[in-house]
Amino acid sequence: MSEITLIEVDSAANPSVAVIWMHGLGADGSDFEPIVPELGLAESPAVRFIFPNAPYRPATCNGGYVMRAWYDIISLEPDSRQIDETGLLESREIVRQLIQREEKRGIPSQRIFLAGFSQGGAVAYLSALTHPEPLAGVIALSTYIPEARLITEDLSAANRHIPLFVAHGTDDDVVSIKLGRQALALLEQCGLKPAWHTYDMPHSVCIDEVRDIGTWLNARISVLEAAP
Repeated sequence: MSEITLIEVDSAANPSVAVIWMHGLGADGSDFEPIVPELGLAESPAVRFIFPNAPYRPATCNGGYVMRAWYDIISLEPDSRQIDETGLLESREIVRQLIQREEKRGIPSQRIFLAGFSQGGAVAYLSALTHPEPLAGVIALSTYIPEARLITEDLSAANRHIPLFVAHGTDDDVVSIKLGRQALALLEQCGLKPAWHTYDMPHSVCIDEVRDIGTWLNARISVLEAAP
């Protein structure tokens, strides 16, 4: 954890729910920090948002330029990806350490959501669906599943019914909606029931999407609060 820096935002004092949110290629933890007040979350319970910064590494798809990246992307095409699997697994380990960190601070895994945009969403998918302990849910934005085998071969029994909010832009020319739908189909093949949303936007986030995320989060947190 020493090499991973992060930004934290608590919606109120003494949070009992956490959202670990991974940014996209070349961005950093500050990318989604401004979204928190726009989600319209209930005043209680308080939610802690953790926005980690990916490590710096050369990005082959960008001419080897060193940038924040959860894994190296060898080939970047709208409808396909060739990635460095080792880097993806290393980032899953980072997320697992962040989950353990929250558990030590008093927030159990079943009250922790994983979220991610683009490359960060791929990390959220893999980390959540293969995590040995139950998690609260996944928010996957404008993203894809680059290595289906890693999920189908190691799908966790604890998260076979995890709630998923999956969203994609219809005009995305970076991660095509075709890739998003391929991920959706894989999730459904695994017996999961994602909530699928599309928006008239490119590879970005829009206010309607943010509001829908907030509505979904409020609903899922209400379920957590009602649990015995």
